[in-house]
Amino acid sequence: MKRFYKNVDVVPAGGGFGVTLDGKPIKSPAKADFTLPSQALAEAIAAEWDAQADEVVPSTMPLMQLAATAIDKVAPNREVIIDTVASYGGTDLLCYRAEAPAALAARQAAAWQPLLDWAMTAHDAPLAATSGIVHQAQPESSLAALRAAVAAQDDWRLTALHQATALTGSLVLGLALLAGRIDADEAFELAELDASFQIERWGEDAEATARRAALRAELQAAARLIQLAAA
Repeated sequence: MKRFYKNVDVVPAGGGFGVTLDGKPIKSPAKADFTLPSQALAEAIAAEWDAQADEVVPSTMPLMQLAATAIDKVAPNREVIIDTVASYGGTDLLCYRAEAPAALAARQAAAWQPLLDWAMTAHDAPLAATSGIVHQAQPESSLAALRAAVAAQDDWRLTALHQATALTGSLVLGLALLAGRIDADEAFELAELDASFQIERWGEDAEATARRAALRAELQAAARLIQLAAA
């Protein structure tokens, strides 16, 4: 749609903060009150609106999109989202190592095992690693502990965790990002370790470059949401 407003402001609203366009509060896509938990997040979303040129392009407003997801999809469906995110613990990317080549398997073990060790210590959730693609069953107590960690998050952190986990295929990486154990760029490098290894050997095409850039940007948006929602 074309830009229809001149001024963007942040105002107190609903026990938090809202964003107004020419004095009118914005709503979520589902027409819910767009109440944000911190002034910092509201200011960042206001900046996204203010940066729009003649047309409003939603894809250039990642925080707005994540906030709308938190309000319209996560908050009304918490149990479903929690179950979805927690399910990644049973098939976590970090638990599945390459059988060959040996150099890739060694790189995976060196990069991924410290995060599995962290999950065991931080969440009392030891996870077993395996080689190949055959399913590796995980201890029920570990899966329960990981689900409890997911369920403990508020709607905003759960939204960021959902995005990071789905993008990387790893609940451990999502929780590590949430806890500040890793940053968005580290999450990207860890999730894309296999792809990066292949690129080193065979090069990278334009489609892969675009996909990886989009993945990195979405992880960075999730990390920003974590930071700003708590500010």
